[in-house]
Amino acid sequence: MPLAAPMPQLDVAAHLLELLSATTTEPRPDDRLAALTLTVAADLPVLLWGEPGIGKTAALTRLAETLGLPLTTVIASVHEPSDFAGLPVLGDDPAVQGVPMAPPDWAVRLVRAGRGLLFLDELSTAPPAVQAALLRLVLERRIGTLRLPPGVRIVAAANPRSSAADGWELSPPLANRFVHLRWEHDHEVVVRGLGGTWPRAVLPELDPARLPEAVALARRAVCGLLAVRPALVHRLPGNDAQRGGAWPSPRSWEMTVRLIAFATAAGASREVLALLVRGTVGDGPGLELMAAMDRMDLPDPEVLLADPAAAVLPERGDLRQATLEGVVDAVRRRPDRARWDAAWALMARAVESGAPDVAVVPATALAALRQADWEVPATIDRLAGAVALSRRADRAVARVSTAAGGRR
Repeated sequence: MPLAAPMPQLDVAAHLLELLSATTTEPRPDDRLAALTLTVAADLPVLLWGEPGIGKTAALTRLAETLGLPLTTVIASVHEPSDFAGLPVLGDDPAVQGVPMAPPDWAVRLVRAGRGLLFLDELSTAPPAVQAALLRLVLERRIGTLRLPPGVRIVAAANPRSSAADGWELSPPLANRFVHLRWEHDHEVVVRGLGGTWPRAVLPELDPARLPEAVALARRAVCGLLAVRPALVHRLPGNDAQRGGAWPSPRSWEMTVRLIAFATAAGASREVLALLVRGTVGDGPGLELMAAMDRMDLPDPEVLLADPAAAVLPERGDLRQATLEGVVDAVRRRPDRARWDAAWALMARAVESGAPDVAVVPATALAALRQADWEVPATIDRLAGAVALSRRADRAVARVSTAAGGRR
């Protein structure tokens, strides 16, 4: 019986490559991945910043596969401005019909498919002329005479200028059209991924019942902050590096409203929301907005003063202190002996049910509001003892830390 012919080595190599490329996915909490999928769902252009080899391209490839979207990769740095603006094509009578701008083949394929993920790679290595040509694509979704259909999402990736080959800073107009997400590797994700199992990216589940509430919350949060901080409406950073990232403008605030609404309707965590907000308007304004949103959920000081015994104070220390400060402000605006006593009762509840430190500053401000004919309530004695104990504990910790540092 003749022996079977040996398999050609290239066929063996191809089979080995198939085995290496066969991977699975698993559900795994990942704030960056959740922020990315939320931005894709909200149909906003998103830009992933990360060092070379960090896995940006691989993450987008898996995202497209999971969402069932065809992936079209365009390396911006190897294209000419005309590749995005369109090439002029002469017709039968240019004087009558004009000169149409022919789109590139990849744009035609996307329009025919009606859906897809357009990946603009190596954005930070694209020269300024190419970045200028990309403005219309990113904002208006137009390439030449074609308009990308609503089912196409735009995602880009870039390396910091320090690690990009012949890198350029992004122009402010282009940077302000993106949601910026810093992409970093997770050791456990990489280890499991190399073992054949990567995290699964899924579109967020939006609760239809929460949509009106989500829109109202997003508008109230952004408008409430900008009403008291008008300087944040538009603030162009002072150096080129910051101008190439996230910064506040009417356009980026509009994007922020959309992202807050989507995150709220999806029940996203505070960490994911913070990534989205800071990636849209920058770290400083983003942190201010997050703090303002925290305070939106604080209990009404007047309700607390009306019935201190039934008061429910926030668990988080910073929110609890902000609540007590709001109570003090309410008493300051309308000073009254009964309200002053009620405020002290709230201070005592805060000390007895949580860390005493949060009451130190509000209690000091409340004591300064005392009028000559107001007797000191007995509550203050309990409060003073707890605060003094807390301060002694802080001093003891400081002494231990100092002594430990001296022994090194």
